[in-house]
Amino acid sequence: MTTRPTILITNDDGIDAPGLATLAAAASALANVVVVAPTQHLSGCSHQVTVDRPLTAARVRENWYAVNGTPVDCVRLALLQICPAATWVLSGVNDGGNLGIDVWMSGTVAAVREASFLGRRGIALSQYRRRGEQPVWSRTAAHTARVLEYLLPQSPSPGNFWNVNFPAGDVAMAELIVCRLDPHPLPVKYEAKGDEFHYRTSYQDRHREPKHDVDVCFGGDISITPVDGLAR
Repeated sequence: MTTRPTILITNDDGIDAPGLATLAAAASALANVVVVAPTQHLSGCSHQVTVDRPLTAARVRENWYAVNGTPVDCVRLALLQICPAATWVLSGVNDGGNLGIDVWMSGTVAAVREASFLGRRGIALSQYRRRGEQPVWSRTAAHTARVLEYLLPQSPSPGNFWNVNFPAGDVAMAELIVCRLDPHPLPVKYEAKGDEFHYRTSYQDRHREPKHDVDVCFGGDISITPVDGLAR
């Protein structure tokens, strides 16, 4: 009888996020799942950690815990205390894309980067959506199942992980395409209003390097990008 692996799942959208439930359901078909996620929405927190106060892990239900910290805190606490037997760490599914240089700002991606530092295999998963749209979570669930079936039998190089982005909309025939990160910056602007400067950008108008992750995802396919966590 084959022993099912244990997978740790986290995110940066918080314990109640629909993308977290989507990922946990897909992974549960393939492994034993333990969910350890932040109590609140922390998008864009990058690799922030908590060292100046105690962390708590509240049991929400069986094998689900809410931590009053960041995604990286969740991974550290889980792998060192709650479920050290986990061999994989999955993060997401994020509500919004994490493409190109987003990987350096994303809490979703930081969680699996930390996992790679601690010797585990990891996948960050994000659902890109256009401004004003909402994810079609049933479609995201189908994409997630396909990606996990493809990636879980594989082993990334030590220190590496995968960053996955699903295309916007209800795209049924999306291909799985392994590609590189787009290195171009976001078109960032600030609007001055008195003494305040308001962040402005148009995510969908960012540069699209051909056959890189932004181009693949914006073109309606699923981008799968190997990332070196140590940026070597």
